[in-house]
Amino acid sequence: MKAIICEQIERFAMTELEEPPAPKAGEAVVRIRRIGVCGTDLHAYRGNQPFFTYPRILGHELAGIVEAVGDQVTALREGDQVSVIPYMECGHCIACRNGKTNCCTDMQVLGVHIDGGMRERMTLPADHLIRTEGLTLDQSAILEPLSIGAHAVRRSELRKGETVLVIGGGPIGLGVMALAKRQGARVIAMDVNDDRLAFCREWAMVDETVNARQEPALRLAELTNGEFPTVVFDATGSVHSMNDSFGMVAHGGKLVFVGLVKADITFHDPEFHKRELTLLASRNATITDFNAVMAAVRDGSIDATRYITHRAAFAEMIGQFEGWMQPGAGVIKAMVEL
Repeated sequence: MKAIICEQIERFAMTELEEPPAPKAGEAVVRIRRIGVCGTDLHAYRGNQPFFTYPRILGHELAGIVEAVGDQVTALREGDQVSVIPYMECGHCIACRNGKTNCCTDMQVLGVHIDGGMRERMTLPADHLIRTEGLTLDQSAILEPLSIGAHAVRRSELRKGETVLVIGGGPIGLGVMALAKRQGARVIAMDVNDDRLAFCREWAMVDETVNARQEPALRLAELTNGEFPTVVFDATGSVHSMNDSFGMVAHGGKLVFVGLVKADITFHDPEFHKRELTLLASRNATITDFNAVMAAVRDGSIDATRYITHRAAFAEMIGQFEGWMQPGAGVIKAMVEL
C-alpha cells in the first residue's frame, strides 16, 4: 500500500508499505479516506515540532472505513465509518488512572510520536475508533481538531454569559470560538490577519474582533468596560502572543494555553499575583470532547463545508503542501482525500 513519509525536515516521499496484518483481539483495520492537515504537520515539516523525530508518517486527523475487526470487538463491524482518536495512552499511569488519558505520561500521538495516517490502511485499537453514522467523511475527519477546542473550553469551566477572548483565528482557535459560542459566551476573536478575523465572524459567529497589531489591550478595554475578558484562550503557538496574553485577562480570570510552542513562557509575577490569575494548559482531547463536537456537528452549530478550504488527492498532496504553508494561501483546513 502507498504511504507518504516525512523523511526529514522539508522532505516528503511517497513509498510502498506492507499491508497491515489481520487485526488482533481488540483491533480493527481501517481504510483511511480523509486526512486533515494541521499545524502539527506544518511544524513537523519545518522542523519546529516538539517531541518529534524523523522519519515519520504524519497524519492524525483521520476518517475512514472499517475493513476488518479482531476478536473481542463488538462495537464495530466491517463497513462502519469512523473517526480516529489519535492519542495512544498507556492506560495505567497516574493521569490515565484519573481519567485524564489526554495527558498520559507516556503519550504516543499518531503522526507525532508514532507513525500516523498518511497511508491507505492502518491497524488501530478499536476503542480509539468512533462510529460516525450520519456524518460525512469530511465531518468525521474534523472531529479531532475541533475536539482540541472542546477540551480547552471544558478545562476553562466556562459559564454562560462570560466574556471570552480567543487569540488565534486558525483551525484550533476557530473551534474554541464556535464551542464557546455554543455554550453561551460572548466571544471576542483576536488575530493579526483581517481576513481571518472576517472568517471568525462569518463561521464562528463571534461577537467582536480585535486586530492584534492595533493596540489590542486598548481595544479590549473598550469592549469590556475596562474589565477585560474573564477567560482568555491562546491558540497561536506564538511565544510572543503567549507572553503578552497574561495582560489581557480580567482580575480573577483564567488563561488557557491551547497552542504549544517550543520555547519558554515568561510573565511578570507581581501582575500575575495582583490579578490572582489561573493559568491552565490544555492538551489533546478525550472521548467526551469528541462526543461534544459530534453533537455540535449534528445540530448544525459547526459547518464542516466552510471550515475545509483546500483539498488535494493523496497522490497530489506532496506537490501542494508547500503552497498551503504560504501566508497568502488563505488556508483554514486542508483535507487530503483517498
